[in-house]
Amino acid sequence: MAEQLHIVTLGSDNIDRAAAFWEALGWSRRFRESPGIAFFQSGGMALALYPFDKLAEDCGMVDRGPGFGGFTLAILQPGPAAVDALIAKAISAGATLQKPAEPAFWGGYSGYVLDPDGHPWEIAHNPFVTLQPDGGVVLPG
Repeated sequence: MAEQLHIVTLGSDNIDRAAAFWEALGWSRRFRESPGIAFFQSGGMALALYPFDKLAEDCGMVDRGPGFGGFTLAILQPGPAAVDALIAKAISAGATLQKPAEPAFWGGYSGYVLDPDGHPWEIAHNPFVTLQPDGGVVLPG
């Protein structure tokens, strides 16, 4: 597997304000049909802005508590079986299972592991995002 980081998600207290900041820096907002979250294409990666408390809840951590810095890192996989396999591989390499993979409310399949330093990594299948042959991602519209 190629070394890839597909999505960085930042927790935000005000999505509209945060999105306006990134747009002012010249970033183009994408996938506007998805309410409550803002997406930006960044080369072969994506930046997402999501409510801080919901991001903490999604990865099974305490909102603004010890160990949660308000961000997650994501690696996308081509399907649920690949998600499960990568989570198992991460655990065998020293990660801790934070949240088992399961169907996600947004239509994908997702789970979380904490790397050996406690950083939350989402391993997910997102059927709305195109994985490129070079490992990059392309967000819709």
